[in-house]
Amino acid sequence: MAAPSVFLLAVSGEIESGEFPGFDDLYCKFSFVYGQDWVPTAGLEEGISQITSKSSVSPTTLVWNFPIDITFKSTNPFGCECWGGSGPGAKAPPHPHFLAGPQIVLSVYGPDFFGHDVVRGYGAVHVPFVPGRHKRTIAMFVPESTSRLQQLTSWFTGRRPEFTDPKVVAQGEGREVTRVRSQGFVTISFNVITKDLHKLGYDVGQGQSSGPQGLQGL
Repeated sequence: MAAPSVFLLAVSGEIESGEFPGFDDLYCKFSFVYGQDWVPTAGLEEGISQITSKSSVSPTTLVWNFPIDITFKSTNPFGCECWGGSGPGAKAPPHPHFLAGPQIVLSVYGPDFFGHDVVRGYGAVHVPFVPGRHKRTIAMFVPESTSRLQQLTSWFTGRRPEFTDPKVVAQGEGREVTRVRSQGFVTISFNVITKDLHKLGYDVGQGQSSGPQGLQGL
């Protein structure tokens, strides 16, 4: 039987909840961002959740439990060509390696004082490669106006600073000139399954039934 030429990465899970002190009635948009070596084969690349409100049971937490489900195929999970081959015994390069796998970008929106929908947070995190269940808490942020006058004008008009394309959150280009402020957290869980990754010579570690929890954000 011929050796596989691609591997599969199947990801399911939930955008579980968020914490945004001082804000309520929020909803979340998601989209996957990936490089040219990745091709989605099943599932949804983007979606939008329901509006959720805080409750007496969890007065500080907004619960979405919004499902995500997508499958990718690829030949190279890394961002450069220096990985030591794709056959058995492939070794990692000596320098720190950039993982260019898919990212999920989150955008949280809600009403302001005048009832306009405004962004309450952006964030992104890489999809884990290790099979099993993983949980991530993403630090969210919002762009800020560069002057007091712009801040006052945007407050009255309801047109707060926001990215025309939220996917820019997953990229580094031009981000150094953007003024942002931390605002809130979102917790997301991943259930990861891989196929033929080992047959192509990649070793990402052993799967776990309960993945690590960490704080990741931009």
